[in-house]
Amino acid sequence: MGSKLLWGFTLGLITGLLIAPDKGSETRERLSRKANDLKKKFDDFVDTVAEKIESFKNEAEVKARQAKSEAQSFASDVRSGTP
Repeated sequence: MGSKLLWGFTLGLITGLLIAPDKGSETRERLSRKANDLKKKFDDFVDTVAEKIESFKNEAEVKARQAKSEAQSFASDVRSGTP
């Protein structure tokens, strides 16, 4: 849904700029600025997603080590007959 909204916003922005009564050079300059702004926002979004994925990966590794440790402890207890 977010990508559809972003595309709609982008297309609306470009359409508005193209039909504006400004000189062509001014319109191109504004388009260029808006495109650069949009690229920066997209790059920031990608960085945020990458950071969240890395954080999730690290947390999953910690949980996996904890589960392994608990499983080994349980297996040891079962072998020794300790409840």
